Amino acid sequence: MPFFSESGLPERRLFEGVSLKSACGDKLMITIFDIEPGSKIPAHRHMHEQISYVLSGEIEFTLGEEKKILKQWDGVVIPPDVEHSGVILDKKTKILDAWHPVREDYK
Repeated sequence: MPFFSESGLPERRLFEGVSLKSACGDKLMITIFDIEPGSKIPAHRHMHEQISYVLSGEIEFTLGEEKKILKQWDGVVIPPDVEHSGVILDKKTKILDAWHPVREDYK
């Protein structure tokens, strides 16, 4: 998949209010999340290093013990095995995530 467009990527529903599209290489992956207002991303952790970047909307993001509202063009670097969660505020939100290594469950 050397070239792609968001509109050409298959979309799948992850859970209520959250859908994603993904593009990946052998060692790196991005996902594009579309998330409905009021949706909650439960606290979780994983072995992957992750960078989340808000393309539109707003999310109240918790990383470890720190909480911050991320707006359009804000981002967060999430180290492996650090608990994080989020709550989407009052606008539909689009988030671009980068992952290493590739998340097989998001392909």
